[in-house]
Amino acid sequence: MEIENVFKNNENWIANKLAVNPDYFSDLSKGQSPEILYIGCSDSRVTAEDLMGVQPGEVFVHRNIANMVISIDLNVMSVLNYAVEHLKVNHVVVCGHYFCGGVKAAMEAKDLGILNPWLRNIRDVYRLHKKELNAIEDENQRYNRLVELNVQEQCINLIKTAAVQKAYKERGLKVHGWVFDIHSGKLIDLKIDFDHVLKDIMEIYNLGHD
Repeated sequence: MEIENVFKNNENWIANKLAVNPDYFSDLSKGQSPEILYIGCSDSRVTAEDLMGVQPGEVFVHRNIANMVISIDLNVMSVLNYAVEHLKVNHVVVCGHYFCGGVKAAMEAKDLGILNPWLRNIRDVYRLHKKELNAIEDENQRYNRLVELNVQEQCINLIKTAAVQKAYKERGLKVHGWVFDIHSGKLIDLKIDFDHVLKDIMEIYNLGHD
């Protein structure tokens, strides 16, 4: 793709939006009130709005390598806090995707420089679920199962946070774990039992929002 085409595409996009609704951009400029915070992977093949079929203003989006929720990452924590406490979203989604390059890199015994501390968090997920994963003989199946387990663990990391615990008690906020299947285009709900997981970990991670 030629970089100059981006601006031509932008002009066509504006014209198409205005042809359908002359007030499109004036309406868009009035503000946002999304129901969903979407935390996904930075992979160029996985675009949040396209795969969900939503319009600008409907979803607050954060993306990073392998859709991680790391407590000391000020970027994701700032996004989470703003979305939950200020935009008042009612759903937080962690969406991974099969054949994720970040997850694959974490499975390899290689020194990847600056990526090492980031990918170590995925290796920690492998360690937690080593018995299940090592029992899977097919490498691709093991790889994609780790994608699913990584989504599950990042959802648990969300549930550990004060913002999510508070919003759950105040207005019933829910956390969801999804996986996007690049081969079929399907969005898969891992059906994580949010209430059960929350209850299970509160003995240790309860931050006192009674």
